[in-house]
Amino acid sequence: MPKMKTHKGAAKRFKKTASGKFKRSHAYHRHILTKKDAKRKRRLRKATLVHVAEVKKLKKLLPYA
Repeated sequence: MPKMKTHKGAAKRFKKTASGKFKRSHAYHRHILTKKDAKRKRRLRKATLVHVAEVKKLKKLLPYA
């Protein structure tokens, strides 16, 4: 079997944690920030975990993560 290729788009967006879960950053924090309140922007700064339903897809995209 040939080596599997990592999906580079996914590799840039997701990181695997030590426990095997996937970490992602929030959307809506790149531009048009003036109309968003400070509390919302502060919450968007923090990373969050990928939902359990999506993990199977990510494992396929990132075989060596």
